[in-house]
Amino acid sequence: MLIRIGYDIELQLQGPTAVVALLQVHGSRAHDLLQGSDAPQLDPPLPREHYEDSFGNRCLRVQVPAGVSRLGLHARATLHDSGQPERLPLGLAACAVEQLPPHTLGFLLPSRYCEVDSELMALAWARFGHLPRGGPQVQAVCDFVHAHLRFDYQRAHAQRSALGAWREGVGVCRDFTHLALTLCRCLNIPARYVTGYLGDIGVPAAPYPMDFSAWFEVWLDGAWHAMDARHNRPRIGRIPIAHGRDAADVPITMVFGEHQLRHFSVLTELVAP
Repeated sequence: MLIRIGYDIELQLQGPTAVVALLQVHGSRAHDLLQGSDAPQLDPPLPREHYEDSFGNRCLRVQVPAGVSRLGLHARATLHDSGQPERLPLGLAACAVEQLPPHTLGFLLPSRYCEVDSELMALAWARFGHLPRGGPQVQAVCDFVHAHLRFDYQRAHAQRSALGAWREGVGVCRDFTHLALTLCRCLNIPARYVTGYLGDIGVPAAPYPMDFSAWFEVWLDGAWHAMDARHNRPRIGRIPIAHGRDAADVPITMVFGEHQLRHFSVLTELVAP
């Protein structure tokens, strides 16, 4: 199938400002882009620098000079997708820590929004430690987080961590993701945060504006596998943009100066089967 993706973002700036954006489809799916470009088109046109960060994410940096009070970032592109629901790794085993590849070890550690070294450690082992190692534990974590947290778009909070989500019992997709991946790390299963596009394809349309989505990936049987505690069901058309330890590593935009977000919209829609 074909999926149309894109975004329109407008920032109001107060002075000379550097902006870094993580808005391009991850390199693992870049070969599926067919038409248009997911690279930010800048309004006004300004010099840009493209680079990859330490996680392999495709980044853009732009310096907004004095006298320019607004910056728009826009894109439209079409991407090919198999159209098949993703397969959950329910039967896959987890590796012992001593057998994990070195590049996965950082995804076992605490990070800004994921307090592995907290009361969540005891919770994880008490609730899921008796289950078969690997896929069954990860799915049980997703079931638990999906039931424990109440989704509330109006209760989004940039400073809420996994521990905060557990205690408050409410959040948005990033909170579901932080709590679930933290519990997986507590069980010695590497887990990383992912942001990207996830349209309402094959499911009823959500009753709120389209946004970028968050989910997580776990390392099982030698590969990364997508899991989603927010929706807790296989989905069609999941398109990653960036991954990292938690949301702090994959901000849509980082603005190094005083600013206001004037407009934000995301497009993810089915073009053709």
